[in-house]
Amino acid sequence: MFAVTAPEITVATAEDRGRVVASLVAAFTKDPVLRFLFPDDATYAPYAGAFFGHLFDKRLPKATIWTVERGASVAIWEPPAAEGDAPDDDLADRLPADVLRRVRAYDRAVHAALPAVPFWYLGVLGTHPDHAGHGWGHALMRVGLDRAAADGLPAVLETSNPDNVEVYRRAGWEVAHRFAEPVPTWVMRQSTR
Repeated sequence: MFAVTAPEITVATAEDRGRVVASLVAAFTKDPVLRFLFPDDATYAPYAGAFFGHLFDKRLPKATIWTVERGASVAIWEPPAAEGDAPDDDLADRLPADVLRRVRAYDRAVHAALPAVPFWYLGVLGTHPDHAGHGWGHALMRVGLDRAAADGLPAVLETSNPDNVEVYRRAGWEVAHRFAEPVPTWVMRQSTR
């Protein structure tokens, strides 16, 4: 019998950007939201890469991107917003106008469904398909949940993949809200207290 060892989890650095982005582009190829945002197969990879690169760049200074194998598996967490946090950077220079409209529409729908109280937000959790099945995503999820618990705050995520709802439920998450447009999406919450 083989012993299961916990993966080595590291905080992403700027040097990890390429591998993180490539892993997420591969992991989300069939994701309903990503395919709503970037439906054309010919442009999916570059547009999804720009999108995930933007999220990486935005969260890197907060040291809340955790990885296994320097980006083979990735969790991008957003800590509670602090007073004076700058508004989200614009993707206008990275995506064409029609794609940007879809990104903004989905972003508005998600933000309208998020709680008004402080929380930790699991924005992205993905593993490159070549490394799936090791439980790395659950280990990375746990790091953020532990940070939320240390702050005495709930954790929140959203998923548009109906199969993920049950996976997250088994990990202790509960559906807090659901919206249908522009993509059917479940907002889930886990109390960490």
